[in-house]
Amino acid sequence: MLRALELAERGKGTVRPNPLVGCVLVHDGKIIGEGYHQQYGGPHAEVNAIASVTDPKLLADATAYVSLEPCSHWGKTPPCANLLIEKGIKAVQVATLDPNPLVAGKGVQLLKDAGVEVTVGLLEQEARWQNRRFFCQQEKHRPYLILKWAQTLDGFLARENFDSKWISGTQSRQLVHQWRAEEQAILVGKNTALHDNPRLNVRDWSGSDPIRVVLDSRLELPADLQLFDQQIPTLCYNTLKNETLPNLEWIKLRKENFLEALLADLHARNIQSLLIEGGSQVLQQFLAAGLWDEARVFTAPIQFESGIAAPKLSQTPAESFAVGEDQLDLYYHG
Repeated sequence: MLRALELAERGKGTVRPNPLVGCVLVHDGKIIGEGYHQQYGGPHAEVNAIASVTDPKLLADATAYVSLEPCSHWGKTPPCANLLIEKGIKAVQVATLDPNPLVAGKGVQLLKDAGVEVTVGLLEQEARWQNRRFFCQQEKHRPYLILKWAQTLDGFLARENFDSKWISGTQSRQLVHQWRAEEQAILVGKNTALHDNPRLNVRDWSGSDPIRVVLDSRLELPADLQLFDQQIPTLCYNTLKNETLPNLEWIKLRKENFLEALLADLHARNIQSLLIEGGSQVLQQFLAAGLWDEARVFTAPIQFESGIAAPKLSQTPAESFAVGEDQLDLYYHG
């Protein structure tokens, strides 16, 4: 199962909004096939694992180790539970059930009804953690929320004039571009959009650009910002208008419960994860509302002495790492 989880990780950034899934086929204590879900809309892990087996006759006496419950419904591909039954797999080890209502135990039941020996729960916590974005989307009906900021040693995000370039070092900035490639969408508020004029794309890493999300309640941002260049799908949430252009959409929300309405709309668009890059007010709003799952905080060995204060977290970091000259602290909510 550890190998199945290792394989599943290879689909990061390419299978969303589908979950990461790996599958290992074992016969007489030896791995005879393995596969993972590689691309959204493409074959699932079980299909790829079975296709990799050189001697199909061994399948009838094989055990499948799957990091997520085999699907039981027709989507973009046929049901994997049916395929395992068809190939005569005698036993299936499942790390965790699929929370998707279309599956949710139905895949396991289908296998059991066909006489397959099924066990659920092997490395379940590890499997849930790997697919925490998918589980959040299915169970909390909102994207998985990752707060990210860089602060000085004395606790500032930017100077009084909003200048924040560059607090963190080169290696930290490259890591942020890796994160952008791993998440489905990225969000900034009006002040960050105005003063930094960011592109919010992936440049120092390989991978897909995230969907850009901009908060501009009163539509005060100028149209010539790079965020509005229509090169990347961009959503601008506001309280004044709805309008759609190619790769650029304005979505009107009520002022009341704005963040909750924003997350509900992103969920309806099947957006599974959201990297929130600021600025200070936006980060504080998400923190105050308890709407976050992770916080990733860089602290650089420089001091501003005054400026715009960074958010403060009451808990201690779950993990800390050195990234170049910076320190990266990771926090997990709940």
